[in-house]
Amino acid sequence: MSVPDKILTWQMVKGPTYDVDARKVTAPGELKKTEIPVPELSAGEVLVKIAGCGVCHTDMSYFYDGVPTVTKPPLTLGHEIAGTVVAAGPGAESWVGKNVIVPAVMPCNSCGICSKGRGNRCLAQKMPGNSLGIYGGFSSHIPVPAGDLCVIDDLKGRPLENYAVIADAATTPYQAAIRADLKAGDPVLITGVTGGVGVYMAQVAKAMGASPIVGMARSEEKLKRALSLGVDHVIDTKGKDFKAIQEEFKTIAKQSKVRHNVGWKIFECTGVGAAQDIALGLLGFIGKLIIVGFGMQKNTYSMSRLMAFDAEIIGTWGCLPKYYPKVLEMVQFGKIQIDPLLETRPMSTIKQAFEEAHSGGLMKRLVLTPDF
Repeated sequence: MSVPDKILTWQMVKGPTYDVDARKVTAPGELKKTEIPVPELSAGEVLVKIAGCGVCHTDMSYFYDGVPTVTKPPLTLGHEIAGTVVAAGPGAESWVGKNVIVPAVMPCNSCGICSKGRGNRCLAQKMPGNSLGIYGGFSSHIPVPAGDLCVIDDLKGRPLENYAVIADAATTPYQAAIRADLKAGDPVLITGVTGGVGVYMAQVAKAMGASPIVGMARSEEKLKRALSLGVDHVIDTKGKDFKAIQEEFKTIAKQSKVRHNVGWKIFECTGVGAAQDIALGLLGFIGKLIIVGFGMQKNTYSMSRLMAFDAEIIGTWGCLPKYYPKVLEMVQFGKIQIDPLLETRPMSTIKQAFEEAHSGGLMKRLVLTPDF
């Protein structure tokens, strides 16, 4: 395996400009093509040659919205990574040559949080493009701990770079489903069903036997696509107030022979205030609202409703690495479609890719492939 002297990378050399007085971001971050050192690999570490890295909403939050990263710029963003191990530190030599998915969050596996089975929110976790030092996925290579990598023994005829979306877009919904204790027959509502995570949330819910699955979004074209990916009913929320949306939801629930206000598991995948308000408004008796999407806004909600409804609001973060093989299996057996939902582009187009992803108009997840 060829081991480079330098890692070629697109670094965020500075974050977005924030006007303190106006309390808003006035300019996005800045990207620069550069070189960074290949570190000496410690015991249990490997160097992965990147085949592809997905462009995620979280990257946009760092670059455009001023969401702080653990490692301050300059650093390389990108946490949806698939690639091949080309070098290893002591004790990790057996990994060389393996095709792998790099988990978006890699826990320490030794702290109190990890011991409780909640390592996806380990405070010492390593996250490429955030808390893994300066290293991220929009690069030629990345050094990572080997222990939690997900091995792809057989590509099944699919390009390795396509598997990058499993690292977050497909696994985060699976973790959300686990947090919701999703069971066959559970009624599910997904706000933002057409987004980069929402389309996978629908497929995961379908694969786990949820029924009915109702998807909400503001794009008629994308909602039509959602119907082909496991969603049973869709609601176009564009131009509608909450009462109109609620009435449409009630009608769908009645047609599906379930109560509209009992037992629904609602997955909020947008991170947008308006959609969060809809999800909160539809949360009913013994229901669960799982917050999957990230946003900076605040919401107003009567907490006593949770008491009266015996309902729950649950946060979920990333995905435990131990679930990655299960999601990989679901992809390879066709229960989760990834190929029709992604578009690969050369990494040299990263600036345009960021602009398009930030605009919210993309139909597909962008995966950038190194072309340094």
